[in-house]
Amino acid sequence: MKYFLLRLGLVALLHLPAMAAPKIHGTSEIRGAYGTEEIIIRTCDRMAGAISSLTWKGKEFIDAADHGRELQSASNFDVNGDIQCETFNPTEAGSCRDGDGPTSTSRLLYLHAAGNELVTTNQMAFWLAPGQKSGGIPARNTTLLSQHVLAKCVRIGIPGFPKVIDYRVSFLLPPDERHVQGVFEALTGYMPADFSDFWRFNLTTRQLEPAGKGPGEIPAPLIFSTPDGRYAMGIYAPPNPAAPKPGYGRFDFPRQKVTKWNCVYRVTCPAGLPPTGYDYRMFVIVGTLADARATLEALSRPAH
Repeated sequence: MKYFLLRLGLVALLHLPAMAAPKIHGTSEIRGAYGTEEIIIRTCDRMAGAISSLTWKGKEFIDAADHGRELQSASNFDVNGDIQCETFNPTEAGSCRDGDGPTSTSRLLYLHAAGNELVTTNQMAFWLAPGQKSGGIPARNTTLLSQHVLAKCVRIGIPGFPKVIDYRVSFLLPPDERHVQGVFEALTGYMPADFSDFWRFNLTTRQLEPAGKGPGEIPAPLIFSTPDGRYAMGIYAPPNPAAPKPGYGRFDFPRQKVTKWNCVYRVTCPAGLPPTGYDYRMFVIVGTLADARATLEALSRPAH
């Protein structure tokens, strides 16, 4: 895909001082028809091109209260063979210290949005600043901005499925770092608290079942819905022979009034993770709970 090549052509920008690099504006919008309504996806400058809004029928599906929420990607790595909490955690939208502020520590390198397609390349910030802690453990990174690059291509609608968002990401690691374990949060969606019903799609029985509140990962695709079933979002990664099987995480944060799902790939290589791209494709399903269930059932048939 063309966006995988973009990450390579733009890596040279990583070595330009921030003042010398061209300013890329991160505010954009794409739309896709869904019956008489539209799915609308928006990015904003303050999130370095990460998706801060997804609406359908006037309903907001994304909670973007700070730079850790959004519809975005992140990764986490070991240091000297030890992987802990979020202590070496490049994050697309920015860092913990960015909070709800107007700017991001992450650096947007490229953005193109037209029609129903969004393409971005992003130099990810570390979630923790040097000296900050996660789970009582100090950050392992010594800089605010990582040398890790994320490229994404987001397209609303695939043939026969206008309510499906085709979401592809590619992580590029710097060649001068050595890691043996990588956790790729290929995609996570932080949603408003009223998306409070968690469902799992059993790939064996082909039935929708309550998923429980977690926290934690399960091997089954997920759907989050409002209690009345009028609004729902699902996540499913089609089989990828080049990647390990994904885990699907679900989390409920009542105090923060937000819920979260993610799609995670865990990679281990004792000889060291190659810096070449780690490419993942996912389908994000938007609609009613009935829509999401029927679409997930169709997408996960062996023919797909």
